[in-house]
Amino acid sequence: MKKDRVERSGGIFLLLIFLILVTMTVVLALSLHTNTIDETLKNDSVIKVLFVMEDRNQVLFTDVLLYYPVSKRGALINILGNTGAIYSSLGRVDRIDAIYTELGIATYKKEIETLIDMPIPFYIVLHRDQFGELTDMLGGMKVFVPSPVDIKDDEGNRWLLPSGAVTLDGDKINTYLTYVKPDETMAEIQDRRQNVMLAFLGALGREAYKFPLSFPMYEARMDSNIEGANLQRLMMEISNLDAERIQPQAITGSRRVVDGKVLLFPFYDGQLIKDVVRQTTSALISLDENAGNRTYVLEIQNGTLVQGLARNTAVLLQGAGYDVLSTVNADRNDYEKTVIINHIGNSDVAKNIGDFIHCTDIIDEEVVSEKDAENANFNVDFTIILGRDFDGRYVK
Repeated sequence: MKKDRVERSGGIFLLLIFLILVTMTVVLALSLHTNTIDETLKNDSVIKVLFVMEDRNQVLFTDVLLYYPVSKRGALINILGNTGAIYSSLGRVDRIDAIYTELGIATYKKEIETLIDMPIPFYIVLHRDQFGELTDMLGGMKVFVPSPVDIKDDEGNRWLLPSGAVTLDGDKINTYLTYVKPDETMAEIQDRRQNVMLAFLGALGREAYKFPLSFPMYEARMDSNIEGANLQRLMMEISNLDAERIQPQAITGSRRVVDGKVLLFPFYDGQLIKDVVRQTTSALISLDENAGNRTYVLEIQNGTLVQGLARNTAVLLQGAGYDVLSTVNADRNDYEKTVIINHIGNSDVAKNIGDFIHCTDIIDEEVVSEKDAENANFNVDFTIILGRDFDGRYVK
């Protein structure tokens, strides 16, 4: 009897130890599992997420979201589907979105990381056939439709949309994503689809308070490389983004026809888009809180004999998110050095522009009020005068 009691006691003791070990393992696993976002932020203060909207395995749009939680500022880098290059995963020159169709999201993410020269820890795939339901759950998507849409295609499908600043329900947002006007350019279609991404981020900001009670319903309508509490934490974090201040940016390049496809080859063998993403990330974490509040306006003057230098430089800086008001010839064509004139007293932004083109000669003008300076140019924040030391991309 005593022996049996001892054996039972020993068995119970071993069972308790086993249960304690299992509990500790589960708790540790859950702790590690739910700290993915925190661990990512320890290594990098900017959250990076790849968003893909797809329809029957075809990419409708792709965006890289860069988000700095401290200031709630973010940027969107639109990866155009026809971005061309020799992609190692395909072993040929093709459109970048062909990678998604043929090889899936994981390989697609890797090629985009190579394109922008930056790791992207997270991806979220939105499916058009479920996006309507997601739209209704988020209370609709707010977009601007410049003119009424009433289109009928050859198959008898009809698309109807009202004009103005409207909130579209799930059915209407699918129409907004898929309709094509006969005279609409691919750039216009991409801009419209980009508006859907902005509307989605805005809707998250309005409706994320519902996530704690119903997040599994939202999660079921998207795919990601994280799930459960991690995905909920990520979406809650992104919902704090000030969507009204986002400045979308897109890849700029030259178009060439390859195997019957019109491909966009990024400028400077892809180095420009890498520089743009790097500068955009640096600007997000700038100490100047006003740096992301608006788009800065530039005037570019050609101080050399090189034809078209100012115009080509304007394309570079527009790709970096600046607004170029004008490109003109300088007062003379023998400038040896490139200079940046800071009209508004913002040294941080002037330095960002200088870093982008490797220019260190920055002249700070005295900032005066409009009423005290009738001849001042209040439409331009910075003037860039290009000199002979500028090779079309960098100051040498």
